[in-house]
Amino acid sequence: MKLPLFPLQSIFFPGETVPLHIFEERYKQLIQDCRREAVTFGIPVYINNGIAFGTEVQLVEIVNSYETGEMDVTCVARQVFRILSFENEMAGKLYAGGEIEFLDNVNDADKAMKNEVLHKLHELYKLMDVPFTPLPVEKFSSYVLAHKMGLSFEQEYHLLQLRKESERLTFIKSHLVSTITVLQEVDRTKKTIEMNGDFRNFDALDFKDFKL
Repeated sequence: MKLPLFPLQSIFFPGETVPLHIFEERYKQLIQDCRREAVTFGIPVYINNGIAFGTEVQLVEIVNSYETGEMDVTCVARQVFRILSFENEMAGKLYAGGEIEFLDNVNDADKAMKNEVLHKLHELYKLMDVPFTPLPVEKFSSYVLAHKMGLSFEQEYHLLQLRKESERLTFIKSHLVSTITVLQEVDRTKKTIEMNGDFRNFDALDFKDFKL
């Protein structure tokens, strides 16, 4: 199917609220078209000087309108897609568009896996001394966690492309385990440095007892 496209160097996951400040003429036209025709548009991720995957979003509300025609809008992210073709301007429009295909989302994660990932997330937040709000397993998904555990931009982009929930949770768990290990080592090193900063008494060695 064909979708209007609004490329950004940002990643949005399904279910996420997307706040946008609209100031370019082509995207002012896009938002007005979405408002009038109730169409959705796509936000492809601009990465490595190109676009290949992104997220479909739906306009929810125009929050503010300015005399200049600029707007603050909120949208909601819906489905992940892959770009098949791209055109800099859709026919008769100022904004870009392209042919896309939606990625199937396979929700195959069991409760045990979800609980395991939540436990690791809690452990990470505890190590960082950051407040952790318990999340009911029933409302839990990999997408809810995506921006909450220090993934790099590249890691988030990789997560966006995974079709199975089990694959996404495995990826997240691996990241959490690695991060926790690093933080524990940093904490151990910090304590060692603090301990070695104190004055300590050492018994002198008797070189007569040394043997080569």
